[in-house]
Amino acid sequence: MSASTSWEPTMAVGTTSASYWLNWRVLLCSIWVLACMVVASILIWRYEGPGHRPHSTEKQREGLLYDDEAWRPCLKEIHPAWLLAFRLVSFFVLLGLLIVIIIVDGGSIFFYYTQWTFVLVTCYFGLGSLLSIYGCHQYLSKEQGDGADFLRSELERGMYLPSTGRSSNSNPNSHNKMANSPGLNEEREIAGFWGYIFQVIYQTNAGAVMLTDCVFWFIIFPFLTIRDYDLNFLLVGMHSVNAVFLLGDTALNSLRFPWFRIAYFFLWTSTYVIFQWIIHACVPIWWPYPFLDLSSSRAPLWYLLVALMQIPCYAKLIFVVLSLELSTRTGAVPDKIEEPVSQAQLGAFFAGMTIRANAFPEATQ
Repeated sequence: MSASTSWEPTMAVGTTSASYWLNWRVLLCSIWVLACMVVASILIWRYEGPGHRPHSTEKQREGLLYDDEAWRPCLKEIHPAWLLAFRLVSFFVLLGLLIVIIIVDGGSIFFYYTQWTFVLVTCYFGLGSLLSIYGCHQYLSKEQGDGADFLRSELERGMYLPSTGRSSNSNPNSHNKMANSPGLNEEREIAGFWGYIFQVIYQTNAGAVMLTDCVFWFIIFPFLTIRDYDLNFLLVGMHSVNAVFLLGDTALNSLRFPWFRIAYFFLWTSTYVIFQWIIHACVPIWWPYPFLDLSSSRAPLWYLLVALMQIPCYAKLIFVVLSLELSTRTGAVPDKIEEPVSQAQLGAFFAGMTIRANAFPEATQ
C-alpha cells in the first residue's frame, strides 16, 4: 500500500514518549521479535554453508549449493535461455511497476513492508538475470567443449586401441561409458558468493511475498472494503504480480529449498519491525499497519500471530517446490538421468571405428 493513496489510521499519540515504550506490551512484543532473531541466528550458524559438518555426506549438507543451480532449469530438456528470458521479462516488468509507483506516490512508499518485499523480488530477478547470462555462456562453452573432447577421445581410441572382438560388445558398461561422456559426470563446482546471496534472496522472498499477499488479501483488504476504499491497478499489481513471477521462477529453476533458510525470512521481517520502532521512537508518525501499534492491549497477540503466520506462509512455497519435484520425478522425462547418445556422438564413434580399421587392416581380415 502506498502512503498517498492508502487509508491512514489515526496517528498514535505519544510514540516518542518513554511511557509508550516502557510497559508490558512492548516487553512481550520485544520477546517475540528477539525470539525470532535468536532462532534464525541459530539455524544459520548450524546449517548454512557447504561444509557445516567436517565429515558430513552431500545429502546431510543442507546448506550446500552448486554453481549451476542458480541458472540451470529444473529439466535438462529446457534450455537455460528460457529461464533467462523469463527472468529478464519479470525484472523489467517489476522494475517498471516500481518506478511508476515511486513517481505516483513518492519515496514514502518504502515505509511499507510491501515495498520492501517488492524491491527484494525485483533485485532477485535482476541478479537472477545476470547469473542466467553467465550460465548460458557456461552452458554453450561446455556444450562445444564436450563435443570436441568426445570426438578427440573417440579418434584416439580408434587410432591406438586394438580390436577386442565380441568381448567389447558384450560389456554391459559400454553404454554407460558412451552416455557418461566427458563433462556429464565431472565434479560440480560449489557456488560462490553471489550464488549463495541469490539463494538467500530467493528463500527470503518465498516467505515475504506470501506473508505480504496473505496479510493484504485476508486482513487489510476486508478492512478497507468495510470503509469503501477503492482498489487501484497499482495496489492490486503490487500484491499479485510479484507472487505470480516468483511462482513461475520456482517452477522453472533448479534451486534447492532447504527448510532452515526460513531464518532469513525471520530476520527480514524482524528487521522491518525494528526499523518501524526506531522511526516511531524518533518521529510521532502513524503506523503503516494498524496491528503494529504498540498502544493497543492486543498488540502482543497481534505480534505473536504475525510471527506464527511466517511458518505457514513459508510452508506454502515449500509445498509448491515439493509438488514440482514429485511431478518431475514421476514424469516421462526424469531429471538427472543418463543422457541419450546424440547423432554427433554416434558419428564420432563410427569415424573412430573407420580410422581404426584403416590403421589395423589385419584386424578386419
